[in-house]
Amino acid sequence: MFTIIVWIVVVAIASLLIAAAFRPDSFRIERRIRIKAAPATIFALIDDVRRWTAWSPWEKMDPALRRDYSGPASGQDAAYAWEGNNKVGKGQMRIIESTPPSRIRIQLDFLKPFEAHNTAEFTLQPLGDETEVVWAMYGPQPYLSKLMGMVVSMDKLVGKDFENGLANLKASAES
Repeated sequence: MFTIIVWIVVVAIASLLIAAAFRPDSFRIERRIRIKAAPATIFALIDDVRRWTAWSPWEKMDPALRRDYSGPASGQDAAYAWEGNNKVGKGQMRIIESTPPSRIRIQLDFLKPFEAHNTAEFTLQPLGDETEVVWAMYGPQPYLSKLMGMVVSMDKLVGKDFENGLANLKASAES
């Protein structure tokens, strides 16, 4: 009986490991919102990394968050490094493309609790008196991430933070 249980566990683990290997090599998480503000107003809140404190969902997760800004205040090469509790971890971001008032791309490097190197992108599209803002993050999905994704949905985990951030961005831009 014990041998059968061991074999069942071994087959289950092997199946999980094999299934993870066939998951996509990259990921993309995306959320969108409509904001009653001009693209330029919203763009300014995203393009200036020092203004993220007003709307970023991670800012409120650690009141003692340490920040270090470098480069210009906004636009290409504006950079922001952070270190905080286990909810926000440690990392850095740098704007690699700033096209007013429609697109911002950011190189996003997480160092703790897990190392990851991704791209975040904001696109802003005017729609009448509103602006549709799309916040996306994408990048490679190494095997360990594929394996973790078998248990925990990255989209559900990070997607909720994106939704909160976009709601905060909306409140900031519309006030």
